[in-house]
Amino acid sequence: MPFPIVGILEPFTLDFLQRALVGGALVAVLCGVVGTWVVIRGMAFLGEALAHGMLPGVALATVLGMPVLVGGAVSAVAMSVGIAALQRRARLSYDTSIGMLFVAMLALGVIVISHSGSFATDATSILFGDILAITALDIALLAIAALAGIALAAAFHRPLVALALDTRIAAVLGLGPRSAQAVLVGLVTLAVVASYQAVGSLLVVGLLLAPAVAAAQWTTRIPTRMVLAAVLGVVSVFVGLLISWHAATAAGASVAATAIAVAGLSWAARASLTAFRPRRLQIPVPA
Repeated sequence: MPFPIVGILEPFTLDFLQRALVGGALVAVLCGVVGTWVVIRGMAFLGEALAHGMLPGVALATVLGMPVLVGGAVSAVAMSVGIAALQRRARLSYDTSIGMLFVAMLALGVIVISHSGSFATDATSILFGDILAITALDIALLAIAALAGIALAAAFHRPLVALALDTRIAAVLGLGPRSAQAVLVGLVTLAVVASYQAVGSLLVVGLLLAPAVAAAQWTTRIPTRMVLAAVLGVVSVFVGLLISWHAATAAGASVAATAIAVAGLSWAARASLTAFRPRRLQIPVPA
């Protein structure tokens, strides 16, 4: 009896799941490109902070009946600017600036939520996303965000590479390390805001990091790593949506968990290949 592939894939005949797949794939492509730089530069904390830094803007927009994506974007941009200001004016370290604003924005978001009498459903959507509610307009906005992110990463590829190697080298070569850092923070902000609809603020970092970590096991070339991370991210969205449908689990959480599982499997496969690779025979040379 043939394996019932058609039955397993049947959910994708539904329009809302098709939109979820296309929208999630666009998010995965953007996160694959940006996440590669996040992993290389060790900026996971910034991604996490920006994801939670969106909370007050999203909460306020929901209470006022405004588009939540606009509120989240404004909040995330404000936090990015605040981090830079604290570094420059207050002379605080990068992680200290992020930590302070992270707590402040999260607290502000909780305060806004606590003053709303009927926020339970909206809070769940904020934290875990609602990928199944992606509309045609959302897909168009995600396509624009993905194209903008790819174009920006391509335009600043050399400065970003120099920044990853050494800030002083970038300055000597005239590649503008400060501009490159600002672009990188902007890319992370764009990816976090765009991913909000799909997986929410709590799980966005998983989709941002996991495919890039998985891709890093197989290649050291940055463009190749970006492409592979994007492909693995799309696979994670596809498999996560299938698991969500057949196991009746939360869609956004299933996608994020699948991405983490892909990273784990990639690491295990790479470790197995390294362990079982035939070693060259070493013949001792007589003294």
